[in-house]
Amino acid sequence: MIALPKFYITTPIYYVNDKPHVGHAYTTVAADVLARWHRLKGDATFFLTGTDEHGEKAEIAAEKAGKSPKEFVDGIVSEYKRVWEALNISYDGFIRTSDPAHEETVAKAIEKIYANGDIYKGFYEGWYCIPDETFWTELQLKDGKCPECGRDVKLLKEESYFFKLSKYQDRLLKLYNDNKDFLSPKARAKEILNRVKDGLKDISITRTTIKWGVTFPLDKKHTLYVWVDALFNYISALGWPEGQKFKEFWPADVHLVGKEINWFHSVIWPALLLSAGIEPPKKVFAHGWWTSSGRQMRKSFGNVIDPVLMAEKYSLDAFRYTLLKTMPLGEDGDFSEDGLKTRLNNELVAELGNLLNRTVTIAAGFDGKIEGKPELDACLNVKLVDELMERLDTHGALEAIFSYIKIANKYVNDKEPWKLKGAELGNVLYNLLEAVRIISILVSPFMPGSSEKINAQIGAEPGNLGDCVFRPFNGKVVKGEHLFRKMP
Repeated sequence: MIALPKFYITTPIYYVNDKPHVGHAYTTVAADVLARWHRLKGDATFFLTGTDEHGEKAEIAAEKAGKSPKEFVDGIVSEYKRVWEALNISYDGFIRTSDPAHEETVAKAIEKIYANGDIYKGFYEGWYCIPDETFWTELQLKDGKCPECGRDVKLLKEESYFFKLSKYQDRLLKLYNDNKDFLSPKARAKEILNRVKDGLKDISITRTTIKWGVTFPLDKKHTLYVWVDALFNYISALGWPEGQKFKEFWPADVHLVGKEINWFHSVIWPALLLSAGIEPPKKVFAHGWWTSSGRQMRKSFGNVIDPVLMAEKYSLDAFRYTLLKTMPLGEDGDFSEDGLKTRLNNELVAELGNLLNRTVTIAAGFDGKIEGKPELDACLNVKLVDELMERLDTHGALEAIFSYIKIANKYVNDKEPWKLKGAELGNVLYNLLEAVRIISILVSPFMPGSSEKINAQIGAEPGNLGDCVFRPFNGKVVKGEHLFRKMP
């Protein structure tokens, strides 16, 4: 029995100090699209997301809410799951760092790293940003504040256990050299490479003042630093070390993360894995940041975008489409409600919706035989779309698909089927209906609900990538509602 190609993609696990916003939605929708695409290809696919629930931020937020940390995070987790359901996210696994199985995995991994001689006891003093859960040196601070978020930091001085990150400098550089795709996109690789070449310092991995976290297995007075705990979710969700899913899906094909956490995933995470004797992931892809109408998204600015509200107002698939079409994966982008509306009206309504509506309107009134010679098949390059998706170029893939939609609309204009009859009309309808069926398959990872609606109107079953070829049309056309509603 030949094993299927496999694809394992992960989002970061999201921190539970607040409900999800458009930034979380973007990462998760992008991962969902990539997972759905690989399912279209017939690959054995596992898509993981989840929540990062430990640490000082959660303790503080829970105390303010008058709840225990577990009660507090349970409520936030429910909100994440509600939002992912509303955005039609097809995850295969949802990991919580408060899961006992995760905590057991972390303890086992730490014991292996210690046995390898890579953990030692020491004393830590440094500046700590609670919101970012990141340590900084005096030189890294900007005006005495966190260089990442600009908020206050506090000086910590306490006993700690350290991981010998410095030991892995050469092995990390070899990893990057042997696997040119590990640091992705290439525009972000230079920063990581330069920092690693400048020299790595050992990192503190435990705290004694925080109790809400994974107990350090070597010293019960200590709690594991939340970032180290969180990174192991990618293997704990698969049941490392003996779980069948771990054997089938590891190493991860893509860790999809925001650029602000690239260092943790591209440097600390593979070093921990190498120490524990575990193969590193194949790729860490760090995407850009969203602004809203030109400004960084913050509650204090009043410009944080609620993804569910956008989906409810403009349609879920219009929102998903806009996220992936506005910002090429890897770059920064600006999200605005006006931009969403423009794409909805000018691309989804005017191009995809118009093509479907014109096709089914004419086909529903035709009582002849829908058959003919393929004329629109040569204009479609499915291989190109697949190559773009393999490169995680979701923006380019959408461009290619919508270029074909424009070609099909031009075909309607050129052929003027409303003036045709008999076999000549049957030939035009055959080409349009087959083109629409294939388009439905190609857009299904991006807009799964719209794909279902298209199939319902042309009488087609859901297809896979192998079905993206012209074949005899055997569906029953039933004209339905417009695919998208134009917004004023």
